Amino acid sequence: MPAISIKNLSKTYANGTQALKNVDLDVEAGDFFALLGANGAGKTTLIGILTGLVNKTAGTVKILDIDIDQDFSRAKRLIGVVPQEFNFNMFEKVQDILVTQAGYFGIPYRPAAQEAESLLKRLGLWEKRNVPSRSLSGGMKRRLMIARALIHKPKLLILDEPTAGVDVELRHGMWDYLRRLNEEGVTILLTTHYLEEVEQMCRNAAIIKEGIIYKHDRVSRLVRGMEQETYAVTVAEIRNLEKIKQFNPVTTDTHTFEVEMNRREKLHDFLLQLGAAGMILEDIRPKGHRLEKLFMNILKERV
Repeated sequence: MPAISIKNLSKTYANGTQALKNVDLDVEAGDFFALLGANGAGKTTLIGILTGLVNKTAGTVKILDIDIDQDFSRAKRLIGVVPQEFNFNMFEKVQDILVTQAGYFGIPYRPAAQEAESLLKRLGLWEKRNVPSRSLSGGMKRRLMIARALIHKPKLLILDEPTAGVDVELRHGMWDYLRRLNEEGVTILLTTHYLEEVEQMCRNAAIIKEGIIYKHDRVSRLVRGMEQETYAVTVAEIRNLEKIKQFNPVTTDTHTFEVEMNRREKLHDFLLQLGAAGMILEDIRPKGHRLEKLFMNILKERV
């Protein structure tokens, strides 16, 4: 069964704004799914409805086949949420935040403390268990939010911009942890503005625009739909760029430049022309921004 099943979902606010317009969307159990869209596209409203923070105007929503209108308390137990903003007690100790959260789901103290210990160790926070949460770094606070969302062992984890403001090293560490969590069977719904996260982690994605699901497909197919790929090229010495001008080279430093290549063109042909220009190749790698280009193109289109 789908982890999330949404049919004809609409939301109109009191001021007349239509945030969602007859949205249909299924997220399969076990998927790592991305929901993408610009600010105001409807992402926050949709997540608010899933988590009970926003009342829908029309339509049906099921979490693992449980209709939220019929038994929301049961559906809520299946969901863990990591919101954008830090919303825990900054004066409470790290471990106490998790145990308190477990209490909201009726979990007794001893098993809650055991699960808190396991999560804090897995997320590299065990040594901070007895310090007030306000003393944590920004990256540690993000990891604490994830631990709190997982304390009741949900089957669906909703991540709303989970790596915002986190440095690159910590972000990659969080990616690794989330991949393992997904491999263990937890369905993950991710919203992010770091679109490289989508290409790295997600299997399927939906792009929402003006309250409508505009595209819904496998990430690999969305990416393959892009005609252009950008490569970062490092050479021993940049020279004779005019001989490869068909690839629109743009220098980034004294040894590196970027080129755009139509996916129908062979990389081999570019390398031959690079050699003909007298440049010695040291490194070449795709920049991985194809999905971002697709996203920006969609934002420019009319619904």
